[in-house]
Parts: sequence; structure tokens; C-alpha cells
Amino acid sequence: MDAHELFRKLGAGAKFDVRRFRRDAERFGVRNGGRVPVFGQTSTAERGRLCVEETVAVIPGAENDGILWMSTLEAKLDIPKSKGKKEPKTKNLKQVRQEKINHFRNKHKIYIQGTDLPDPIASFEELGREYKIHSKIMQNIEAAGFQIPTPIQMQAIPIMLHGRELLACAPTGSGKTLAFSIPILTHLKEPMNKGFRALVLSPTRELASQTHRELLKLSEGIGFRIHLIHKAAETAKKFGPKSSQKFDILVTTPNRLIYLLKQEPPAIDLTRVEWLVVDESDKLFEDGKTGFRDQLATIFLACSSHVVKRAMFSATFAHDVEQWCKLNLDNIISVSIGARNAAVETVDQELLFVGSETGKLLAMRNLVKKGFTPPVLVFVQSIERAKELFHELVYEGINVDVIHADRTQQQRDNVVHSFRAGKIWVLICTALLARGIDFKGVNMVINFDFPSSAVEYIHRIGRTGRAGHTGKAITFFTEDDKPLLRRYLFHSALLYSVRSYKHFLFTTRNRFTTRNRKKKGSKEGNWIVNFANDLFLFYFPFLHLCPECHIQQAKEEIYKEALGKGAHPYFS
Repeated sequence: MDAHELFRKLGAGAKFDVRRFRRDAERFGVRNGGRVPVFGQTSTAERGRLCVEETVAVIPGAENDGILWMSTLEAKLDIPKSKGKKEPKTKNLKQVRQEKINHFRNKHKIYIQGTDLPDPIASFEELGREYKIHSKIMQNIEAAGFQIPTPIQMQAIPIMLHGRELLACAPTGSGKTLAFSIPILTHLKEPMNKGFRALVLSPTRELASQTHRELLKLSEGIGFRIHLIHKAAETAKKFGPKSSQKFDILVTTPNRLIYLLKQEPPAIDLTRVEWLVVDESDKLFEDGKTGFRDQLATIFLACSSHVVKRAMFSATFAHDVEQWCKLNLDNIISVSIGARNAAVETVDQELLFVGSETGKLLAMRNLVKKGFTPPVLVFVQSIERAKELFHELVYEGINVDVIHADRTQQQRDNVVHSFRAGKIWVLICTALLARGIDFKGVNMVINFDFPSSAVEYIHRIGRTGRAGHTGKAITFFTEDDKPLLRRYLFHSALLYSVRSYKHFLFTTRNRFTTRNRKKKGSKEGNWIVNFANDLFLFYFPFLHLCPECHIQQAKEEIYKEALGKGAHPYFS
């Protein structure tokens, strides 16, 4: 008896638990009730068959002479065989989606900074579907004639609906009021007897009244109690601690609210405010007599709720506002539409040199004589200037009125109402109406007095060309305005209209070169001739025939020859 036979007999009768080791049994082909084969019992052919069963599997559906053989490991991983060329890596869905969002933002000139940025919306239908906006709000949006959201609405609304704090800058007439009204109403959901839960601050009573009116239209049918402070004494009784607290949203100017907060005890409670919106934030953050920085600080402290969120809106960016927001607001998102601090592109801008103050009146009368399409806004620098111009134009046979801070609130409201109704053709105003007021269909803005800053210029001309409509802005300037002109003319607000330069350059050459030739050695007007010369050389490729001055465009060879001499022939 050899060793193999002895081992076979010693191991005979060993059983294999098929139930316990079912997977192994299936792998090695052990049948139920079978015994473990002992060494030397299986033939070479059988051992080969078992080996093949262990390591080879048939992949159904594959074709290679009918059968494709591969290892079980390869079958699980399904590794494609290399063809010698590396296949390009496919972009995942997240990257493709982000590229589409970036393209959408670039298309609408939406520039955004921050972290975890909410996606913009493309339509009001998408807004209602994604954020479950109240059906009444959606109906009111449609009834108001809003079809497609503006760029600021596309991005600002989702940001506020996500509960993020916001600093937004968008051109005048771009729909900023609707951009913060929809999120406020959606966040509050329904009326509650908890006091004011949202506060909207505006720099002027006219703008506050306009915002109040828009909120009422948008919330119609829901029942929100939206209030505007008219008289502080009546407001103290109506909104005081002993009141029924049946109000939801407050729209006001800073000074009237400060008066109520400084009462002992405070005549109004802001501790439940959940949304604080500052409209025209750069104006409210201004320091000094015309600003509201100190009042704004008091109001911010009064809104002491731990859940309060803040949003700043304006047509112009102020550096100090931006820095304050980054330091004091939580995880803020900054959004700007188009170029910062730039005039709206739908306004045709024109600079008109009038020589002196007397020339302003002559130019104004000339515009009236030529005829214009009302309504027209005329901006001046002070209340006294407004009164003087009103007395000059009231005898020209046109419907003209004036609005300024010296007039009572009732008088101002009546003037605004008459201007909206078309009873007043020309409205003379100070900087009071330069901020945020939306007059439908203003065709022309006349800057009778040169603006004191580029920001003021942007807000003034922003009263026309609103909501996609076109408008015209004419700015008078004299020799006394040359410091301001030199300082602000190269500002982006004025560089948007090449046509303004075309008329400015040609008229400047006509008036001053003729005068200087008559008076040899006179330096009168030389500064503006040189200034216009520099501008002409820079903007020559963009300039064409000036129809108002009937001057032929210089030929290219003459232009090149003049450049070699260092001057343009028009100004030689």
C-alpha cells in the first residue's frame, strides 16, 4: 500500500457542509451530498476542468467566433482595451452646468462675488416653480406687465430667497424695487400680529412713497399690512408698544424713523425685523449734512433680532459702503450689472457749451422754441436756482412747475401727481428727485447746472431711458465749469456716448477758433481747444460727419499728415 492509497483511506468519509459554504460549493462545482475529493483521486483532465471553471466566465451577448472569454476580474471592471490613443476626459454634469450658468451671467452682464452663489433665474415661471412663490404674487407680477426679469432681478431675487445678505448695484430704471420686494413678501409668507418684520429705508419721501405703492400692488390679495410714515406724531400712537401690532412692513425715510426711536420709551419697535433693505445705499451712507450715516447706525442697532438680514441697493457703488458691508455683514454676496458707476446705455447724452449763465437761458429758450416732446426734467444745483429758473420759464407759454425741499409735503405730492398725469410738461427740481424716482416716459433730462460729481450725473440722467426705453440727456456747461468738466469728463459715465463728443468737438472748434482768429494773441478758450484737440485725436476713428455743424470729415491722408505735425487741421 503506497502513501497515496493510505492517505485516501484515512480521509475517506469526510463531508462538506454545502449549506454553510454554498458560495464555495457553487464555485468548485460540488453537488449536494458530495464528498471532498482526496488527493490522487481526480484525474488530470478533471483538475483542468475545475481550473477552467474557477477562472473563466462566459459573457453573454459578446461576439468573438460566437464566444468571448475573459477573466471574472476583467468582467467585473469591464476595462476597455486601449487602442493606442488616449480618449479625452468627459466633463461631468456639474462642470457643464456651471459653464452654462457662467455663460448666462456673462450674456446679461451679471458680475457676482461671494461663496456658495445661488443660480440665477431666467423667467418668472422658473422663479415660481423653483421657490414656490405665492400664487397671488405671481398673478400680480403678470398683471403689472412684467414678462421677463431684468438682470438684477435674475440674480438678486434668488440670493435674498436663500437668506443671504446682499450688496447690489444696477443701472437706474433696472427694476431694483421689484428685486427686493418679491423676496421680502415671500419670506414673510403671510400677515402676522408680531409687529414690523421688514423695513425699507429710502433717502427721500418721494422714493419711499413710490416703494410703498409698488409693494401694495405686488402684495394685493394676500393681506400684508404695509405702512408709510407720514406724520411722526400720528405714527407714535399707531405703531407704539400699546398698539395691536397688526402691521408687517414699514417703508420710511431715516429722519422720521429716528424721531420715533429717540422717544422715551421708543415709539416704535424694530426688534422683530427680519429683513432690512437700504435703497440708494450710497446716498444714505454719505457723511455730513446731506448724508444719513449717523441715523443709519442708530437704525441698524435698533434692528437687534438675531435673524435679521440686510440688503443694500443702489445705482452707484461707493467704496466705503462696500468696505463696510464686507466687514460687518455675514457672508455677503456682491452683485453688479454692467460696468460699475456707469450711465445707462439707453440714454443719448449730449454736452452743450453755452459760454455763460446768460447762455444757459438762451439755450433753454432755444430748446423750447425748437419744440420738444414732454415730459422733461430740468435739474439745478440749489433751491434758489430752481425758483429763479421757474420765474424765467413760466412766461414762455409752457406748463412748468418746480419741486424742492422748501415746499410742503402736500405741495410736493400734488406736483408729482400732476407730472405723472401729464398736466406738467417741464418740471424743475433739485437733487431731491435725482434718486430713484420712477416717472413713466420721461423723454428728456436737462442738466441746467453742471453736476457736482459723476455719481450725481448718473442719477440725474437715469430719470430717463428707464425700463428699456430710450431717452435723451443734455448737459449745459460754461467756462466756469471747466474744473468739473476736466475732472469728470473721462469718467465712464460720460464715455458711453461717442455722439456727445462728436457734437462737442465740432462745436468747440467752430466757436473758439473763429473767436481767436479775430483776436490775435488772445488766450480765451485755449484750454478747451487743446482739450478738444486731445479728445479728437483719441476718438477720431469713431467720429463721422456732424450733421448739426455741417463740417466735412477730414480725409485719411490729411489726418495722417496732421498727426505728423502734432496737431489736427481742424484745430490748426
